[in-house]
Parts: sequence; structure tokens; C-alpha cells
Amino acid sequence: MEFEQIEKDNAVILTVRGRMDAVTAPQFEEQCNAIIDGGATNICVQMAQVEYMSSAGLRSVLLIGKKLKGLGGGLAFYDLSGMVSEVFKMSGFSSIFPVGESQDDALAKLG
Repeated sequence: MEFEQIEKDNAVILTVRGRMDAVTAPQFEEQCNAIIDGGATNICVQMAQVEYMSSAGLRSVLLIGKKLKGLGGGLAFYDLSGMVSEVFKMSGFSSIFPVGESQDDALAKLG
């Protein structure tokens, strides 16, 4: 799993590439926790290049989302790959977390 991050407005934009499964989901958590430890309370995740997401990936997303919410911030997603979009819809995550069509849309949904 690969990550790129930039700061924009009141959030960190995190681009994720690869698979998010039992092996790699902890890497996502570590990356997000490092961002949070750096003082960020809003993370906007670009998922266009995530080709697979398992229940372990969903668990990591949920943990980070709860942590950010507890800090008064949030976790949003945009540009979901087809597979990830389906997983979000089937699991109900698309109603739990803001999902935008674009980066600006997702940032606006974070508030």
C-alpha cells in the first residue's frame, strides 16, 4: 500500500494506492494516526487506486473515523474505485461517512 498526503484548507488529503486487506489495513491506520498525531482533525481520502477492500479495511476506516469524530473532526472519501464504491454501499459506509464526487465536494462535506 502506498500513500501520498498534502494539506489543503482545513484537512489532509490522503491518496491511497493498492489493496486494503488484513495485511495492509494496519498501514492505513498507522498513516492516519501519524496525520492525527501531527494535529490534523480532518482527513479526506482519495480511493481511485484502491483495487480491493476487505472487512479489515472497513474496520480500519471505522476506527479512524471514530477517532477523528472524537476530536471534533471527520473522515471523508472521494473518487472511489468501482469495487470500493460497491463495498461502501453494501456495508452502509456511504451513509456513515461523507463521500464526494470530487476532492472539493468531499472537503465541503467535511465542513
